[in-house]
Amino acid sequence: MKEKMYAIIDVETTGGRADRDRLTEIGIVIFDGEKVVETYQTLINPECRIPAGITELTGITMEMVAEAPKFHEIARRVVELTQDRIFVAHNSRFDYDFIREEFRRLGYTYQRKQLCTVRLTRRIYPGLRSYSLGNLTRHFGIELTNAHRALADATATTELLKLCLLGPSAEGEVQALVNQGIIATKLPENLHLSQIEDLPEACGVYYFYDTLGGVIYVGKSKNIRSRVAQHFNDRTSKGKRIAQQVAGISYELTGSELVALLHESEEIKRLQPAINRAQRHTHFSYAIITRLNAQGYRCFDIVANTAQVRKEEDVISEYPTLSRAKGRLNFVRNHLELCGIHTKLSTGTSACFYFHLKQCHGACIGHEAPEDYNLRAEEARLRLRNVFDYDFLLFDRGRTHDEEAAILVRDGKYRGFAFISKEDAHDLESIVDSVKCIEGHPDTAQIIQRYVSEKGGRLVDLASGKRRSLV
Repeated sequence: MKEKMYAIIDVETTGGRADRDRLTEIGIVIFDGEKVVETYQTLINPECRIPAGITELTGITMEMVAEAPKFHEIARRVVELTQDRIFVAHNSRFDYDFIREEFRRLGYTYQRKQLCTVRLTRRIYPGLRSYSLGNLTRHFGIELTNAHRALADATATTELLKLCLLGPSAEGEVQALVNQGIIATKLPENLHLSQIEDLPEACGVYYFYDTLGGVIYVGKSKNIRSRVAQHFNDRTSKGKRIAQQVAGISYELTGSELVALLHESEEIKRLQPAINRAQRHTHFSYAIITRLNAQGYRCFDIVANTAQVRKEEDVISEYPTLSRAKGRLNFVRNHLELCGIHTKLSTGTSACFYFHLKQCHGACIGHEAPEDYNLRAEEARLRLRNVFDYDFLLFDRGRTHDEEAAILVRDGKYRGFAFISKEDAHDLESIVDSVKCIEGHPDTAQIIQRYVSEKGGRLVDLASGKRRSLV
C-alpha cells in the first residue's frame, strides 16, 4: 500500500459545531504507508472567544492564539499538504467538517478522499471495549503525551493507522472506507468511480443523464456525493432503473436546503424526468371550493380533489391533507369573522358555534345581510387562493460564507430565488429585481410552509421592510 499517501490530521476547536465554532489549532502528519514524511502544526486565531471549558480541555488560551495566524493565512499550506492525499483523522467527519467549513467561509469548496481510523480499527480489530483515541493508544501501547493538542493526537493517530495497515485485510478495508462504500465494480457500467469522487459534499440539486444526454432523474441532498452513492446501493426497482440507465451526472450547488427543495421541485416539473414519476405527479387530495347558497351567501367547503370537482366546481386552493385544508380555512374564518356554518366548520341549523363566541356576525341566522357578509367572504376567497397573505423575502444560507439565498414570495405565491452578497441583503428592491420569476406551484408553497415551521428563517415583509413570522 506504499503507493497511497496519507495526510493524518487533528484539529482543536472552540466547540463542537463546524457551522458556528472555529479552529484554534491544526496538526498534520504526512505518511506514505511506512514512514512519516513531514509534519506541520500551528495555532490558529479563531477570531472569537475560546470557552473556559475548552481551554481546560486543550490548554489553549486566548493569549496563546492572540498572535497566531488566522485560517486564511494558512489555508494555502493546508491545501498543499493534503492535495492528492487521503484525509485521515480519528472520527474524520469532525475534523473534515471543520476544515471544509473554514474554506467555505473563504468562498472555496474543500474536498478530499477520507479515511476514519475509528471505523478502520473497528473493522481490523473488532470487539474492543472502546474505540476512543485514548483507549486505543493504551490498548496498543502507543505513546500519547499532551493529549488534546493537535500534533500529538495526529501523531498518535498515525501510529494507529500504521498498526491497522499491517492487518491481513487492511488494503481492502481501507479502500472500502476511502470509497465511502462505493466499490468500482458496483457502479453502473457507464460511470467511473472518479465521477462520484468529484462530486461535492455540499447541499444542492443533482441530475442523472442517460447515454443520449437526456435527464432521467433529478434529486436534492445536503450532501450530494453521499446521496448519489446511496442510489447505486439501492436495490429497489427505482434504484435498479437508475443503475441501468445513468451515464452522466451534473449538479448545482444551492447552500440552502430550502432552495434545493424548491429548485428540485421546479426542475422535475420542467424536465419531466422518467424516474421522478411520484414527484412529477404530486397530488393534492383535498380542495377548498366556493359557491353561493340559495340565500345568496358565499359559502366554502372542503371536498375530495377529484377530476370531476376540478371540472365542475370553483376550486380555490388544493392541499395534501385534510388537516391542512381545515387549518387554512379556519385561520381565514377566524381572521375575517366568517360564519362557521357557511364555511362547513360548524354544524347545525341555528346559530353556529362561532356566533356564541362573538366570532360570527350572525349570517347563519339572518342577522347579517348577504351583501355585507359577502364583502368579507370575497376577501377570504382571495386569501385562500393566495397561499401567503403578504409579500416577503425569506433569507437562507448561500453557497459561500459571503452569500445568502433570497426566496421571493409575491402575490401569495412562490416566485423564485436569487443568490446575493450579504452586503446587499438590505436592498430589497434590487433583490426582488434579481429574481428570475417563475409560476409557482401549490407544492412549492407547501415546501416553504413546512420548512419554515420546522427550521425557522429570516422573513422580511416587502411592504414594511420589517421582519415577520410566517402565517
